[in-house]
Amino acid sequence: MNLDKKNIWKILGIITFGIVLYFALNQFDSVMNFIRFFVGLLMPVIVGICIAFVANVPLRFFERKLFGLKALQGKKYIEKFKRPFSITLSFLLILGIILFVIFMVVPEFARTLAALTERIPEFFRQVQGKVNELLSEYPELASSVIALDLDWNNIGTKVLEFVQSGASSVLNSTVTVATSVFSAAFNLVIGFVFAIYFLYDKETLIRQLKQILYAYFSEKRGDYLIYVGKVSNKVFSNFITGQCTDAVILGVLCYIGMLIFQFPYALMISVLVGFTALIPVFGAFIGAFIGAFLILVTDPILAVWFIIYLVVLQQIEGNLIYPRVVGTSVGLPALWVLFAVTVGGSAMGVLGMLIGVPLCSLAYTLFREAIYGRLEFRKIEKEKFMQ
Repeated sequence: MNLDKKNIWKILGIITFGIVLYFALNQFDSVMNFIRFFVGLLMPVIVGICIAFVANVPLRFFERKLFGLKALQGKKYIEKFKRPFSITLSFLLILGIILFVIFMVVPEFARTLAALTERIPEFFRQVQGKVNELLSEYPELASSVIALDLDWNNIGTKVLEFVQSGASSVLNSTVTVATSVFSAAFNLVIGFVFAIYFLYDKETLIRQLKQILYAYFSEKRGDYLIYVGKVSNKVFSNFITGQCTDAVILGVLCYIGMLIFQFPYALMISVLVGFTALIPVFGAFIGAFIGAFLILVTDPILAVWFIIYLVVLQQIEGNLIYPRVVGTSVGLPALWVLFAVTVGGSAMGVLGMLIGVPLCSLAYTLFREAIYGRLEFRKIEKEKFMQ
């Protein structure tokens, strides 16, 4: 190999990468702490990017359908106010959906909680009555309880110590939760501001990113990275659309089933189940818990049957409907959707299940194109692998 300037820089790059990798593996905890600190600093920006990405889906719809009419094209004042108006409509749509679910569920949830609270004294009276019946029916049980040699002073001391330690833990937990809530609220507010700027100047930001890529990479590599960015944007946008479609399907199926089996609060619980289905993993449990809690006041047996019904429905939806709906939207076969959800959840938990499908779809698309390009380069006839 000729030791020209280009090859020397390659060797230096490989050596530097090896040194950095060796240091990172030996100081893994320190590196992870630095990454967490760095991500924490950028969290408002990351939140803003996520919000902007979600809001960009209805934004493009409004700009294409509402302002794409021939009667509105070519007018300067329309072009000037098109983007701000579309951003406002997008956020109002998202906010309206959230408020619709809240105002449907929260009042009924509060009434159910109040009804349960009113029934607590009656519940304790029933328990006391059952205990008295047992003691009167089995007098030897009462004699055994009285005969127990219990050190009530010691028990009282242990209970007091437990309460004191529990109060201290609760206080510390309260401070931690309050700090986390404040931090999350701050990141959400600042991220919302970033999202507005990202959406308003997204063409300028994309142009600047292209300039950076072409400035520091070869033209061929820059073209490929831009293509990867376009495919990624398409895949993630279609994933959001598919996720929303799947949530609507689940909500409709839940509503139909609740009407058939005559469960109470059919419309409200179905809306809640469909909305919480947007949350990976925990969303199903949240919808099931709140729905069962609301039915519990009316009929505890019905609440048990509702949980069984929802578990069966979510198994059907998760293994049959979800892979097909989301897989079709992102261009990924149903088998690979199930694979992405399983592997992503095992590797990264909730976040892995959320981003596993679009990442797998992106890798599937790029790898498929690379395979086709390789086969074409090697001039392999289609008959050899199409049979």
